[in-house]
Amino acid sequence: MTSAEEKLAELNQPSLWSGINAYRSDPLIVDLTGALPRGIRDDLDNMGRYVTSPEAQELARMANQGVPQLRTHGPRGERLDVVEFHPAWHALMRRSMSVGLHSSVWDPQADAEAKDQAHKIRAARFYLSSQLETGHLCPITMTSASVAALSASPAVQKDWAPRILSRKYDSANKPAMQKSAVTIGMGMTEKQGGTDVRSNTTSAEKVSEGIYRLSGHKWFMSAPMSDAFIMLAQTKEGMGCFLVPRLLEDGSANGLQFQRLKDKVGNRSNASSEVEFSDTFGFLLGGPDAGVRTILDMVTLTRLDCALASSGIMRASLAEAVHHARGRSVFGKMLVSQPIMTRVLADMALDVAAATALSFRLADAFDRARGSAEEAAYARVMTPVAKYWCCKIAPALIYEAMECIGGSGYIEERPIARHYREAPVNAIWEGSGNVMALDVLRILNRGKDLFETVFAGLARDLGPAGKKTIDVLRAAMALCERDEGAARLLVEQLALAAGAAELYRLGAGRIADAFIETRLAGGWRSTYGMLDSRFDASYIVDLLYPPAS
Repeated sequence: MTSAEEKLAELNQPSLWSGINAYRSDPLIVDLTGALPRGIRDDLDNMGRYVTSPEAQELARMANQGVPQLRTHGPRGERLDVVEFHPAWHALMRRSMSVGLHSSVWDPQADAEAKDQAHKIRAARFYLSSQLETGHLCPITMTSASVAALSASPAVQKDWAPRILSRKYDSANKPAMQKSAVTIGMGMTEKQGGTDVRSNTTSAEKVSEGIYRLSGHKWFMSAPMSDAFIMLAQTKEGMGCFLVPRLLEDGSANGLQFQRLKDKVGNRSNASSEVEFSDTFGFLLGGPDAGVRTILDMVTLTRLDCALASSGIMRASLAEAVHHARGRSVFGKMLVSQPIMTRVLADMALDVAAATALSFRLADAFDRARGSAEEAAYARVMTPVAKYWCCKIAPALIYEAMECIGGSGYIEERPIARHYREAPVNAIWEGSGNVMALDVLRILNRGKDLFETVFAGLARDLGPAGKKTIDVLRAAMALCERDEGAARLLVEQLALAAGAAELYRLGAGRIADAFIETRLAGGWRSTYGMLDSRFDASYIVDLLYPPAS
């Protein structure tokens, strides 16, 4: 301990949550990844050390304080339409791409010894990376998910996939086919449409086979310095999906004119733009009337990342709060030992554990869906459910963790401030809460078979609590058939049941018991800290957030 740290300790100021391995200090993720090959677990161990290191945390801080800047014009009045990022952003991108966060699920050479667990392995890396900085993970997510949309056009995929799979980050402002690696963005929403993408007015006129000329605007186009964007536009046949390069092969602009960068609540390190365009060329992906279906294959993957990122920043925030409570004395004893504080921390820990378990269970389903009808049903039903619940609870939980730290938690110097500002975007991006609920209703309206398949698996994993819980879910499902406005009730109950089921399956019986009894069997709760004394709060905190040795 340095003299400065000793002086702070004398002032009852705990050390910062820094330099503590985010992987090794998280028993749940260690358990979730325990069956992976040793080399992958070593890689996660290294990543766990990196994301909490002072050097990495400084990169995250600088990338969020040195926000992107738009240059629309050059000194002669010429259009530039470039966005400049802080060097720290590029360092974060370089690191994340080097470990394949943008490509590993598609790369047959990546993690070859466990290729049947590609989504789960990437989920672990993404979960840890989100604890450092989630803004730069936006283009990482879109690039990875874009391959699902590109697969609708094998010829386009053949040209672009090798550069997407490359792990050499290349930020050069030049045509994609001249670069060693590319990133892909997305432009879906428009001013008049928002979530209702079928009301989009962007038009696409066929030029030749598979090539169209687009004109219109996008209200939100994230990561505007990406090398290409997945976009929706109206063709003569209906809504089409397109890959739109930012630059043409000769290096000239492809008609995209950035109007402004959005001044967002959070997600500060990442640029999000409003763009207008005309005479902009794009490659058709899939049929000219199959755009929504094509882009939804991409959106499904981004929703998994939203759940993982929310779980990760909740974990980092609560870990910071628990660490602070263990190092600060209040009213004659350590803060973590004050009964009312212990229960608040334990109550939050239950939600973080369930969200993490549920997110990883969904990643497992993505890995197994091709060979199992049960897993395919789980992936289809639970993607909107997990995205809804994990993202919805994050802002309130992170705020509560901030309050546990107190006044020193309400300052920008701590990572928790960044996590708090970041939390709402995952609930809004790629489908708000109501959109997720409507997606669940859409599945239900097509029949109950997928739900019954999921219910059977949950009942098995829930054990003695299974029958009663499934009865509640069936009642909520029947209510939704009569009343569309009740959809959120079904979604939340299903998320809670699935989170508990996965905790039971993992062997976390006492944690699962406390979670299911306080969430599914308990009364209405609007804040944390109302655990019954029957549940050992200290046990929950120490098990899920073990004291540093």
